[in-house]
Amino acid sequence: MGLKQKLHTLKEKYKGTKMAPAFNALHTFLYLPNETTHNGTHVKAADDLKRTMNTVIMALLPCLIFGIFNGGYQHHLAIGEIEQVTSFFDATFWSWDNFVVGAWKIIPLVLVSYGVGLLIEFIFAIIKGHEVEEGYLVTGMLVPLIVPIDIPLWMLTIAVIFGVVIGKEVFGGTGMNILNPALTIRAFLFFAYPTWMSGDKVWVHGAVDRAKEMAAGADVDAISGETILGSLAQNKAHAYDLWDMFLGFIPGSVGETSTLLILLGGLFLIFTKIGSWRIMLSSVIGALVMGLIFNGVVSQEWISESSKFFSLMDVPFWQHLIIGGLAFGIVYMATDPVTASQTNKGKWIYGLLIGFISVLIRVFNPAYPEGVMLAILLMNVFAPTIDHYVIQGNVKRRAKRLKAKTA
Repeated sequence: MGLKQKLHTLKEKYKGTKMAPAFNALHTFLYLPNETTHNGTHVKAADDLKRTMNTVIMALLPCLIFGIFNGGYQHHLAIGEIEQVTSFFDATFWSWDNFVVGAWKIIPLVLVSYGVGLLIEFIFAIIKGHEVEEGYLVTGMLVPLIVPIDIPLWMLTIAVIFGVVIGKEVFGGTGMNILNPALTIRAFLFFAYPTWMSGDKVWVHGAVDRAKEMAAGADVDAISGETILGSLAQNKAHAYDLWDMFLGFIPGSVGETSTLLILLGGLFLIFTKIGSWRIMLSSVIGALVMGLIFNGVVSQEWISESSKFFSLMDVPFWQHLIIGGLAFGIVYMATDPVTASQTNKGKWIYGLLIGFISVLIRVFNPAYPEGVMLAILLMNVFAPTIDHYVIQGNVKRRAKRLKAKTA
């Protein structure tokens, strides 16, 4: 008897019991559903929730693979085993050592994220007696891409439990949550363990351990993992050129560094009609406009060079899109169809405000010079309000139009 037949037998055996959702979930996860509607009016479409989730995961895979490589590359660069990339054809640059070191640290993050999150989904499905929801398939991939490479696994475990239970299940599960679950997990980590989510040590593998060795009196060299935003927040220059920043050869969260791959992923989501181009475009416009305003403040000399806000205000407005996690947040988080605005006009307003607020927080909060997480969570809360007023505005306009016709 094959695996498929065994699972089908178990499904029938435990049908109607508390364990039925678990076996149904395994069968659905591994195989396509073989049930077809024969009677009644129904919508025929090739996409379902699982296919939608798989499409987003496909868009995220290049960021994961590059994040694995860059994790090892940044480690070897920091300890002096390799030099800053000067040619993509350099054999030492594409060394398997970079992939091995990165995979050693990042694959466990993926396994913990999926293992803990799906376990909680199974538990809640059994408790509620419902089918296991597939919404966590994307969240499980997003979480390891938005955390530092050296985040302890036990911290990630606690954060995933909090994010899935408090951020999603208490609202009713997939499709009912008001906050993006992946960002809820990251927000929990940021506020509960701030030293592991900011600073100049957590973004490069080995930097934290090397700092502990130095504190204990060991004769070792320090490893600096300062991000570009971290340097600018302290009015310090950074050592990365535009190509490093655009291609992603910089320290940062695992999947946020390569603007090129994020851009390709965004185009893929737009082409497959999974991601909203209105939200992406309006968020970019909002960020560019706010960056341009700050550039104008600097050019008019309304702020002195000694100000702690000067360096971030002086960043060319378009560079905000290729440093930090702004691009990743816009493409993969702001476009979450559950927590974003649903109306077309609301999507424009929602996206513009995300762009505005992201750059605003980035400039005026030197302690946390990355505002896209807080901006998206804030707009998640206000998205229903935006849609409400957009719909009410449409109702009033139609009422006026009808009144004018009947007058």
